[in-house]
Amino acid sequence: MAPDVETDAHRPGERHIEDLAEARLSITGQQELWDAQTEGVLTFLQDGLPTAVVMSFLVDERGHFWFATVEGRRQVRGVDSDPHVAVVVSNTGTDLPGRRMVALRGAATVHRDRVVVMDAVGRLAPRLAPDDPEAFVRLLDSPNRVVIEVVPTRVTASHDSSRLAGDGRGGASGE
Repeated sequence: MAPDVETDAHRPGERHIEDLAEARLSITGQQELWDAQTEGVLTFLQDGLPTAVVMSFLVDERGHFWFATVEGRRQVRGVDSDPHVAVVVSNTGTDLPGRRMVALRGAATVHRDRVVVMDAVGRLAPRLAPDDPEAFVRLLDSPNRVVIEVVPTRVTASHDSSRLAGDGRGGASGE
């Protein structure tokens, strides 16, 4: 008897999840994720070693990520010493169904110009404090406030469990 051979009749993830190429998050799915999620992980080098922080973010119309922080924090020192960073965003804690994530590499810049900083803070405020964005702007309007801009250079990994059978947990296709 011949061994069982997987055919195209099977939806990805019905038999195994070794090849997740079919489960990449689409561009539309990425935009949904950026719109729904307010926190992500910014990774950078500190003293030559990788480290990371969870930070609130927004993605602008060009696809650039913006993070508000304070002068002297490890992420600022890290980006100042090496602009190569990674950003990871998942849908954990959002209302988006399934499990979605994107990991990307990028080039980061610390902006210290007050106009740039307060513009970014003003765009973050409605996302992070929708009930009172003005209070959030006042809170972040501090003399040592800076923003980190990340220009993505490459998506290194992405995942959308809804593209797999059983939402990536196995089982028959729900189609």
